[in-house]
Amino acid sequence: METSARRRFISALAGLAAGALLPARAARAQPDPFAPLVRKITDGAPLRAGRVTVDTPLLADNGHSVPLKVSVASPMTEADHVRSLTLLSEKNPRPVMATFHLGPKAGRAEVVTRVRLNGSQRLLAVAQLSDGSFWSGSAEVVVTEAACLDGS
Repeated sequence: METSARRRFISALAGLAAGALLPARAARAQPDPFAPLVRKITDGAPLRAGRVTVDTPLLADNGHSVPLKVSVASPMTEADHVRSLTLLSEKNPRPVMATFHLGPKAGRAEVVTRVRLNGSQRLLAVAQLSDGSFWSGSAEVVVTEAACLDGS
């Protein structure tokens, strides 16, 4: 292979490699869609990952009724309990799906419900504890048939 052909080949190969990296960089550069909502919920307090578990099927055939279970690691005593649990949707027209207010008499820091989802997306649960701290957990859901097309 002569030198100029080799240089063209290496240049083309480098171009392909650089092109493959661009979508990954673009995905990382996108702002977090939950950031404004989380700031409003936490009033600027730090949000820590952990203590909150979001259980939902990885694949939902129908977005009209997707089972969702959110639990928080908390003893639910007077001194240490969950005050509120807010469920956020990345792509629904109304991103705040629900807010549940709990207390020590709730027994368990757990919510089981069904939600409507407007396509495949990430769900985020934010828990406020009695000490004023905020904790979060998230899950990805692939939805084959979307709901919420009417804006509800």
